[in-house]
Amino acid sequence: MPTKKRKSTRKKKGTRRNPLRRVPSYILWTALSIIVVIYIAFFYKTFVGPYSFRWKALYGNVTYPKGRVRGIDISHYQGDINWDKLRNAQIQGAPVSFVFVKATQGTNIWDENFNQNFYNARKNDIIRGAYHYFSPFTPGKEQAKYYCKMVQLDEKDLPPVLDVEETGNYTTQQLQREVLNWMKVVEKHYGVTPILYTGYKFKTSYLNTPDFDRFPYWIAHYYVDSLEYKGDWAFWQHTDAGKVDGIKGYVDVNIFHGDYQDLMDMTIKAED
Repeated sequence: MPTKKRKSTRKKKGTRRNPLRRVPSYILWTALSIIVVIYIAFFYKTFVGPYSFRWKALYGNVTYPKGRVRGIDISHYQGDINWDKLRNAQIQGAPVSFVFVKATQGTNIWDENFNQNFYNARKNDIIRGAYHYFSPFTPGKEQAKYYCKMVQLDEKDLPPVLDVEETGNYTTQQLQREVLNWMKVVEKHYGVTPILYTGYKFKTSYLNTPDFDRFPYWIAHYYVDSLEYKGDWAFWQHTDAGKVDGIKGYVDVNIFHGDYQDLMDMTIKAED
């Protein structure tokens, strides 16, 4: 006997109403405009403002602070350098008076262009210096021994330089201890006070104790018209977007805090 088919009585799901539909459109547009303004302000403050000097530099408008003695620092990143052009190059009307050359890093990294760059600097009568990039993962004494083994500094060379830019896993106290260990070993080996290179904020955050005051300070502080650092300094690396004849691409540009004779007085003297 055939059975009757029951009609399915499905209840239609009620549609949820969007609460924003009740809000007047002008209020939504006003809120959206406020969000956009806040975002633009945040983006400018975070990404544009701090690097405006950098952008100007990359488009050929490098700001050069006042200074009579100018120089550069180089490594293998600059590739092959035309020293005939560099010897006669000028930065804001001043010759390239000094050049710092990367030599070592950590306990086993040797800059492949160091020997060539260091030799050519002396050959072309440019005052030269050699720097070590500090690794926060190996003891400072071991790094110092490696630098002393690999780098021979002669009369009229600038004192050895330690470049400190990373903390690694060190606490502030550990970093200070290892950096001082490097400085003490190198100072004893060469008989001169080494130079400390680091950024403005890095030094004030990690290396700002009296123990470091006796070391000539080479400060890295880019894209500013004047230094905010109030302590003594010897060199100022003011841009990493400099252009100098003889070097392809960008190069770090520095000024020395003094005249040429002051720079010569800072170099290593002949042993009596």
